[in-house]
Amino acid sequence: MPVALMQLAPLCSPYTGPTPMPSDRIIYVILFLALAFTAVLVLYPAFYALELSFQHRESLVSEPEWVWFANYIKVLAMPEFWQALGRGVVFAGLTIFLQIVLGIGFALLLAREFPGMPVIRGLAVLPYLLPTVVVALTFRWMLDGSVGILTVVAQFFGFDYIPWGEDPTLAMLTVVLISVWIWTPFVTLTCLAGLQSIPEELYEAARIDGAGPWQRFWHVTLPQLRSVLLVVLLLRAIWMFNKFDIIWLMTQGGPQHATEQLPVFSYRLAFEMYDVGLGAAVSSISFLILSAIILLYFHFFPLEQKD
Repeated sequence: MPVALMQLAPLCSPYTGPTPMPSDRIIYVILFLALAFTAVLVLYPAFYALELSFQHRESLVSEPEWVWFANYIKVLAMPEFWQALGRGVVFAGLTIFLQIVLGIGFALLLAREFPGMPVIRGLAVLPYLLPTVVVALTFRWMLDGSVGILTVVAQFFGFDYIPWGEDPTLAMLTVVLISVWIWTPFVTLTCLAGLQSIPEELYEAARIDGAGPWQRFWHVTLPQLRSVLLVVLLLRAIWMFNKFDIIWLMTQGGPQHATEQLPVFSYRLAFEMYDVGLGAAVSSISFLILSAIILLYFHFFPLEQKD
């Protein structure tokens, strides 16, 4: 064979290594697009809000004035900030507690076999499927002081006028109960899935040992639901601490700021008091608080490693 052809032979020899399949390329493209989508919709707004928190702006289109940490110092010195933070903790704590207690109870009921079970399970999810604005408008009509159905029923039984949206305590209780009504189905479905994964042999062994229903719940059901409940607790804490829509639609933070929490307080600073920098600083502090909670969560409840 000529020397030239011998030198070209290795170059022309077929490639014997693994050939990327078109499906692999598609997966890489989808992964890249997903990461880019996440960066645009999640990371960019977060960094933009952080940038705004170091500026003084009367609106998003006004000329920025860099003030650096002055906004944070001003926010932390405001009593309204700490009051909104405290109300947020109370609101989140009450709603999470009630959602978990009721969610476990409903899940235990729905885990049983009874006629019409699929229909009842479907109806149990209905509050979670309704748009928040529809729920808010419905409850505002029901609680109306003159024509609301709950007001009419209360007057029929001889009760005086109930100031649902005028009394600070009643206003907070109202948004708590409405939030519980909306998001308890999420906890119910999650716990129901966890209940269905518990082996029946554990309950049989507990019955043989003489354990009653309450003992089986404490020593079998709850320990088996531990991982599910911890995830639910984390998710509900994040969502309820950041809750804006139902509070704004129901009370707009009133009366007398009784239901105003950090998201509503941030909105008021930015778009009613025309200080976008202060509003962004409140949002950034709220983000840091939630980040600290998440870090503590994974520190005390690390992910279980499977062999």
